[in-house]
Amino acid sequence: MVVETPIKEIPQLKVHGRTTACRDPLTLFWTAGGFECNISGAELWVEVEVTYDSFEPWFSYTVNGDWVGRQMLVRGRYWVPLFRGMNPDRIKNVRFYKDLQAMSDDGNSYVHIHALRHDGSFYPVQEKALRLEFVGDSVTSGEGLFGAKQEEDWIPMFFSALRDYAYLTAKALDAEYRVFSQSGWGVHNAWDNNTRGAVPKHYREICSLMPGPENERLGGNAPHDFGSWQPDCVIVNLGTNDASAFDQPEWVDERTGERHKMHKNPDGSYCEADIGAFRDAVGRFLQTLRECNPKAHIVWCYGMLGLALQMPICEAIAAYTARTGDRDVSYVQLPGTDDSNVGSRQHPGVLWHQQAAEVLSKYIRQLL
Repeated sequence: MVVETPIKEIPQLKVHGRTTACRDPLTLFWTAGGFECNISGAELWVEVEVTYDSFEPWFSYTVNGDWVGRQMLVRGRYWVPLFRGMNPDRIKNVRFYKDLQAMSDDGNSYVHIHALRHDGSFYPVQEKALRLEFVGDSVTSGEGLFGAKQEEDWIPMFFSALRDYAYLTAKALDAEYRVFSQSGWGVHNAWDNNTRGAVPKHYREICSLMPGPENERLGGNAPHDFGSWQPDCVIVNLGTNDASAFDQPEWVDERTGERHKMHKNPDGSYCEADIGAFRDAVGRFLQTLRECNPKAHIVWCYGMLGLALQMPICEAIAAYTARTGDRDVSYVQLPGTDDSNVGSRQHPGVLWHQQAAEVLSKYIRQLL
């Protein structure tokens, strides 16, 4: 008999990604946020409620570890099938992934999970031995992993949570993972010199970079309970957009008149004062990460889109280590690319992410 069970009434359901304690409904904020369940029965449907102004969410899902579905979610509340006609006696592992990042330019872009429709029983999901958190920008958000190489449209269709290096690294290590990322943002400022586009400013909250009253109502601006989920390793992949800002015009806030620009010297080198501000931002973020994750290894990786700020990053890590005595912080250079493995929007393609995941998974395996 097919029944409909609210999410809040399924204790065996495992929630993935930063979110609130509310399960009526479960709100998904971040890339790869979702749920996982082990279930018998012949069919399974999920009841979603989808809102957005400009950027419609996409989702992917796996059955027994295999990626079998991906689609756009339109506005409204409705049922989506995940499988049907399978052997009812066998237990299936099903995981639902939000493909799209939290959208800082669309304060109404959310996926809410209300219930599951099924004809089976739920079983506990086995805990992974390793937990990873990935903090980054568009590369960590999986931008450019769908679409032809010539595509330049900035749309949700070209994001993927299941092709990026975070997913691939976690899969290689059989780890549970979370993603905290935003396209175009950096450590000190965004690609266009916007000082509000700094990932560290929002790390202590659940999802405070989402604007507007809806995020406040949903609890996204509330402090994140770090004690509820502690990673064994935090992987930071930031600095690419900070480097881009040196080649962009001055940013001006039309509302407040605030101005900001990262400068280059006449010979093309970086202005030392601005590089110093970037190094300070890296050091402050390392301090924040340590305060929030006292026992985690912190790995800063960089290089998938150039190595322009590799030296300042390494200098900031060395200065932080010398100042604090914290030896669980390290740096890993990721492989670069050529035209053969570029995806859409001039971003790393699938092969590029696979190479990065191989480097990272090998390093983390040795580290842990």
